[in-house]
Amino acid sequence: MSTCPRCRQTIDTQAIKCPHCGNILKAYGHPGMTLHQATQEAYLCESCTYHEDDTCTFPQRPFAQSCILYQNKLQKPEQPITLPLTRKIKNWCYRNRGLIFLTLILFLGLIWAVIN
Repeated sequence: MSTCPRCRQTIDTQAIKCPHCGNILKAYGHPGMTLHQATQEAYLCESCTYHEDDTCTFPQRPFAQSCILYQNKLQKPEQPITLPLTRKIKNWCYRNRGLIFLTLILFLGLIWAVIN
């Protein structure tokens, strides 16, 4: 269970709208898009990483009370997932299979020319 940012009542985490005050909780009515909302009189832009590095294109900037792109600059950014070397090689081979095929054909042709 989570709480509504406006009325502080407990609500279902998948709720699109607060049943108590009618506050919209999910962007565009889609349960997968979290709508970040400012509390009280503060603006979200004051603590957003996109506002800090000037890459925000949100029309309500710098006075946004709600935003779907918000990322708190005080939180640590998530570390990218690192794959093991064998998986990286497998992915590279899959992406470049045409190049590998052409190299193999060229190598076999070179061997054929040396033998004859």
